Amino acid sequence: MTNLGDLEVFNLVAQCGSMSEAARSLGYSPAVISKRIKRLEERLGVRLFQRTTRQLSLTEAGQGFYERVQGILVSLGEAEDFVAGRANAISGSLKISAPTSFGRLHIAPHLKPFMDANPALAINLVLSDEFTDLVAGGFDLAIRIADLNDSSLVARRLAPVRRVLCASRSYIATHGLPKDISDLAHHRCLPAHNNDSWRLEGPDGAVTLRPDGMLVTNSSEVIREAVIAGLGIALRSTWDIGQELRDGSLVQVLPDYEGSKNVSLSAIYSSRKLLPAKVRLFIDYLTTLYAPVPYWER
Repeated sequence: MTNLGDLEVFNLVAQCGSMSEAARSLGYSPAVISKRIKRLEERLGVRLFQRTTRQLSLTEAGQGFYERVQGILVSLGEAEDFVAGRANAISGSLKISAPTSFGRLHIAPHLKPFMDANPALAINLVLSDEFTDLVAGGFDLAIRIADLNDSSLVARRLAPVRRVLCASRSYIATHGLPKDISDLAHHRCLPAHNNDSWRLEGPDGAVTLRPDGMLVTNSSEVIREAVIAGLGIALRSTWDIGQELRDGSLVQVLPDYEGSKNVSLSAIYSSRKLLPAKVRLFIDYLTTLYAPVPYWER
């Protein structure tokens, strides 16, 4: 059976991306760390790291091994907590990746009740509109809004995502309402911040459009402010502009066409097996918060 200490050494080297840095953290020499990694590779019969003079990276086998070792070490910690009579105490740190706007609007305002209920658990919430690598970034989970097709990750659906075409009343007063999907070619349309095509579902099936607007930005929030200000028509999620639709400052246009129903809000994590209690607890909290009908749709 593999030495547990070797697994802990391997886990730290994978996280640090450096044997020297792992050695400093553990108070060992780099030679000792290298020897223990080599012993583990010989025991498993596979190479876990690609080594060059400047870089250390996990092999494909090493990546899969790392994902499973993390779960084993977390479960071992939970087992020790149980024996010590601390089974109900969720502690440590939970690192979460989430989209910038969604995290600001629909995660950050709801952290206090969760953190009050789990005072020994620290939250590290990283907001980015890029799809981060969970393992490489050391994330426990990610909240993503997408049509997910990555079979190497496990997704738990939290809520549907409804996306609508919308414009401000001032824009409509000046430019009029489009009567048909083809009319969009004669209107000011605001492309998505990531230049994604508009994937719509309408009466005749799926429609894909790529708006060629005058405003180009890498910020979804800039597009949001632009459509509210009357600059053009945009495809926006109701979690983002629900309040503006309710108060009438934005109007849904071409209501027969909405974004693909395959897009959803999901919690993503690396493995279904040995899911840490802190991850399960946070996902359950979000599920209760958003489901079955998200509050921004009520």
